[in-house]
Amino acid sequence: MSSAPRVFDRSHTDDLAAFVKAAPTPYHAVAEVAQRLEAAGFRRVAETDAWDGEPGGKYVARGGAIVAWYVPAGARPETPYRIVGAHTDSPNLRVKPRPDMGAAGWRQVSVELYGGPLLNSWLDRDLGLAGRLALRDGSTVLVDAGRPLLRVAQLAVHLDRGVNDNGLTLDKQRHLQPVWGLGEAHDGDLIAFLAAEAGLDADDVTGWDLMAYDTQPPAYLGRDRELLASGRLDNLLSTHACTAALLAAVEAGDLTHIPVLAAFDHEENGSQADTGAMGPLLGNVLERSVHARGGGYEDRARALAGSVCVSSDVGHAVHPNYPERHDPTHHPRANGGPILKSNVNQRYATDGVGRALFAAACESAGVPFQHFVSNNAMPCGTTIGPITAARHGIATVDVGVPMLSMHSARELCGADDPAYLAGALTAFLRA
Repeated sequence: MSSAPRVFDRSHTDDLAAFVKAAPTPYHAVAEVAQRLEAAGFRRVAETDAWDGEPGGKYVARGGAIVAWYVPAGARPETPYRIVGAHTDSPNLRVKPRPDMGAAGWRQVSVELYGGPLLNSWLDRDLGLAGRLALRDGSTVLVDAGRPLLRVAQLAVHLDRGVNDNGLTLDKQRHLQPVWGLGEAHDGDLIAFLAAEAGLDADDVTGWDLMAYDTQPPAYLGRDRELLASGRLDNLLSTHACTAALLAAVEAGDLTHIPVLAAFDHEENGSQADTGAMGPLLGNVLERSVHARGGGYEDRARALAGSVCVSSDVGHAVHPNYPERHDPTHHPRANGGPILKSNVNQRYATDGVGRALFAAACESAGVPFQHFVSNNAMPCGTTIGPITAARHGIATVDVGVPMLSMHSARELCGADDPAYLAGALTAFLRA
C-alpha cells in the first residue's frame, strides 16, 4: 500500500514561482526586488547623490544588479555587515546588434549564446523575448513581448536518421537562430515591434539588451507536488530567497549587524562587469555606508573584518540516472535542505569555520542541511563566493539548493528547499 500524499506549506514556493514569472531577465528581476523592498519601506538612493547615515532600509540598483542594506538604530560606523549574495542572470540566447535575418522564406532573429546554456534544452520551446531598450536621452525602458514569439526548430528525425543513435550535434552559429515569422527579413523590424510593445517610437530606440526565455510557467511535479520545474531557477531561486530573508530579518528586528542583500549580474560569464561580483558595486556601497555614518578608513576596515557573507547559488542534486558522476559519499537530495558547497581549491569559499556558522543558522531555523563536494574526476564550478571573499576580504560561505538539469531552459528542484534556504538565510542575518 502506498503512503498518503505528503502535505507541505507552498506559500514561499508559490511566491518564488510568481517572482520567476515576473523576472524573465536580470533587469526585470531587479525591478521586482526593488518593488518588494519599497513596499517594506526601503528607499532607493542614487549613486551620484550624497548619502545620509540615517537608520532604515536603502538600496542601489544598477542594470541587472541590486544591493540593499538596512541600518538599525544605534548602528555605529564600525558595525559589521551580514551579507547574503546571489546573481540575477541565467544562461540563455541573447539578441545581436543586427538582429533581423532570414532564410528560405523564414524570418529569424540573430542570437548569440550567453553563459553556458544546455543547448538542446532550447530546441522546440515557445520562447518569449524581453530585456531593456535604451533611448536617445540615455534612459532605459523594460520590455517583454509577454507571449511566445520565437522558436528554435529542431531538424526532423526523417532528415537526421541517426540522431537517436549517434547523438545530437548543434552548430552554435547555424542551428540556434530562432524563427519568428514568415517573409523577407528587413533591418529594424524586430526593434520596431518591441518598441511598439513598450509604447515607444522606434526612432527613439538606439540600443538594446534583449534575451529569449521559456514562456512555460513554473509548475509543481510529482504525485505529491513535491518538485518544482521552472526556467531560471539558477539563480532567481537564490535571489528570491535572499530578498525574503532580508525582509524577514528586518521585520523581526533586534539586529546586531547590518543585513545586506547583494544580487549581481553576469555571474554566468565570469562576473567581470560593473554589475558583476568582480566589479566595485558592493565595495562602494559598504564603504559609502560607513562614511555616511561618520566613519573613516579604520572604521571601514573594522566593519569588513567582522563581516560575513553567505553566497547562495544552486548546486547539483544526485542524478538517479548518472550517480557515478557524483562523489560517492556526498549525494545531496531534493527536499533534504540547502547544501554547503566545499572545494579545497577555492572554487567555493567555504571552510570549516564557515560550515560551522551556516550549520548554526540552519539549527536555529530548524532547517536540515546537506554537504556537496564534486567528484574528483569532474571539474568543479564556481560562484560569486570566492570573488567576494578575495575582493573584499570578507569571510564567505557557499551554499545553495540542490537541483537537476542545471543550465537547462527548464530546471528542477525540490519544492520544500527554497523555503528551507530562505529560513536559514534569515537566521544567518539575525545572528
